[in-house]
Amino acid sequence: MRNLIVQELVTVDGFVAGRDGGLDFFDTVADYGEVDQDNLRLLADVDTVLLGAATYRLFVDYWPTAKDEPVAHVVNTVPKIVFSTGLTHAPWGEWPEARVVHGNPVDEVTALKQQPGKDILVWGSLTLARSLLAARLVDELQLRVCPVAIGTGRTLFPTDGDLHLELVEATAYRSGILATRYRPRRA
Repeated sequence: MRNLIVQELVTVDGFVAGRDGGLDFFDTVADYGEVDQDNLRLLADVDTVLLGAATYRLFVDYWPTAKDEPVAHVVNTVPKIVFSTGLTHAPWGEWPEARVVHGNPVDEVTALKQQPGKDILVWGSLTLARSLLAARLVDELQLRVCPVAIGTGRTLFPTDGDLHLELVEATAYRSGILATRYRPRRA
């Protein structure tokens, strides 16, 4: 069975976005070089990236033309699935188009996990990540904790029910980011 990994950038006070959905806190880190190298290692074992529609829009505005980014080629070439009720297609610049899924993400990801292949990665995509966490489909949660507190904003975790996690690894980067990997504890 394929593993489903959710990776999020978060603030030290646990927010994945500002109150308005903004991601300004990303700019508090000057150098993402170590994170990029970590992501290159991760992406070697990933053959599918899942995105929500809002994250797709952010990504497609940047990655297809980001030639100087160390992870750009891999990000641009890995197959992508976009979950959306409104999009009919998801072009990716000169790269292969992402597949759009209008159905229930839980059903689609449950089926994907049963298919042969490498790991599946969710980047950002708050609503999608929440639904997959709530359905207990996530095998690994990677939090990249940025050294900033914003006081209020949007959280990753649903407020109904506990999610018990086991720490697999924690790595402190020179940039101040703390990269953590957790595995949900299955009851």
